[in-house]
Amino acid sequence: MPAPSNAYDVPALRALRGFTASSASEKTNKVELSARGAAMMPIVKGVSGSFGGIIEACCLQPVDVVKTRLQLDKTGQYKGVVDCFRKIHAEEGLGALWKGLNAFATHLCFKYMLRMGTNATYQAALRDENGELSTGRRMLAGFGAGVTEALVIVTPFEVVKIRLQQQKGLAMDQLKYKGTVHCAQTIIKEEGVRALWNGAGPTIARNGTNQMCLFTAKAQVDRFLWDKHDGDGKMLHPVQSMISGGLAATFGPVATGPFDVAKTRLMAQSKAGGVKYKSFMHALYLIPKEEGILAMWKGLLPRLMRIPPGQAVTFMVADAIVHQWEARNLKKEDE
Repeated sequence: MPAPSNAYDVPALRALRGFTASSASEKTNKVELSARGAAMMPIVKGVSGSFGGIIEACCLQPVDVVKTRLQLDKTGQYKGVVDCFRKIHAEEGLGALWKGLNAFATHLCFKYMLRMGTNATYQAALRDENGELSTGRRMLAGFGAGVTEALVIVTPFEVVKIRLQQQKGLAMDQLKYKGTVHCAQTIIKEEGVRALWNGAGPTIARNGTNQMCLFTAKAQVDRFLWDKHDGDGKMLHPVQSMISGGLAATFGPVATGPFDVAKTRLMAQSKAGGVKYKSFMHALYLIPKEEGILAMWKGLLPRLMRIPPGQAVTFMVADAIVHQWEARNLKKEDE
């Protein structure tokens, strides 16, 4: 009887596994990062994340606009993702799908820089005396990175982005907010600086959970599919990085859908227009009460259309940059 085949031993994966193995074939001895390389890794990962974020924003901004419009749709104006795309294009023009791009690109650049840099810092602090990082500690590092980015960068940038994206039309004289800086200035003038942190609670819950899932899943997928470990000097093929990043990013959006909807509603409301949701918990209570429980996952499809592909692009760029740094700073223990 023939031996049972490995369910994952398909030709495409075999070829990609072979690329990883061949890229490390010259490193027959156990390797580790030099002291300088290890100390600089948080900075390197931060820079790699910023480049990945800019590319992701340019590619996937239209999907983010659609996600925001669907989450703010309380009357059923849009019948779904395709209908939303079609109506925005027909009624407002193609350029409307890139509304808020400057804010979004700046947001992702700094967010990913902080996310990957702080995650590397927290991981370094949480490693045991042998330099090992348990799954639980990896999850804690990811959660900490998500909370940090939510408080420092994500909340104020998303308040501005959502205010810009919810405006309809392209005629500047008919828009309340003329651009990213004008939007931030107007919010501060009319509502106070604290308004830039509207929705901080659900943003912390969402981003902490998302990054806990993302970094843990990315490490597990890299290890399972490609036998790749942090700091081992193995180079992933760009396709491998995209597969790992895309798969790792699928769990968070499903788990954090209610947090994201509550966050969007809280950020979109202004004092001038009346405050409907008094707090994070009030939004979590009122939205399903008025619109049904499924309303808590409004915009999930465009989130899944944006976040996994976005992370695939980001990790493709970030992994390549990190590998170049690792390759220059590896030392052989046997030397």
